[in-house]
Amino acid sequence: MNTRWLLRMTRWAQNPPSAGRVKFVLAIIGVCIALYAVERIYGWPEALTPDKAIHRGYKP
Repeated sequence: MNTRWLLRMTRWAQNPPSAGRVKFVLAIIGVCIALYAVERIYGWPEALTPDKAIHRGYKP
């Protein structure tokens, strides 16, 4: 572990983030987990998948 990280942890222990900031970060993590779960359950929509053949200039 780097000494810079140890100093950063020391400052964070002396001045912890507010409860609002902790809730905000946890809400963002929750949204990311929910999006991941929905994507794993229902899959990726075919309409949002780029067609690689068009980007290479290949036209069937």
